[in-house]
Amino acid sequence: MTGRETFHVSVVTPEQAVLETDAVFASFPAHDGEYGVMQGRAPLLCQLGIGVLRVDDGEKQNYLFIDQGFAQMVDNKLTILTEQARKPSEIERAEVEEALRHAQEEPLQGAEHMWADERLVKIRRAKIQLKVTEMDID
Repeated sequence: MTGRETFHVSVVTPEQAVLETDAVFASFPAHDGEYGVMQGRAPLLCQLGIGVLRVDDGEKQNYLFIDQGFAQMVDNKLTILTEQARKPSEIERAEVEEALRHAQEEPLQGAEHMWADERLVKIRRAKIQLKVTEMDID
């Protein structure tokens, strides 16, 4: 760990605690865009989107695919509660490519907002997981 000021990061799914570490910076996908936090951040509570959580401990980057939920930053503790959090090594690329193909073949549901259309959510989920498989976690 570097001499920079840190905060604690916890990532929890309904099944398990996925990550517990100290960090100098973290970014995560919120429902309305990407958020970045550092030590001393004002309290925050927001709804998560689907995307990549990046945690920088000052020496290396950790990446996780996260799938909706909530983020809270209070008293220099970032807590991510999410439906799923997967490390790049835990994502089966062939399985995700197959899910992407199936989602792309589904008919559009005619929803006015992209998040209301489950087909588009499935496509986004698969594309982001494929992106995460290319990220280095070591």
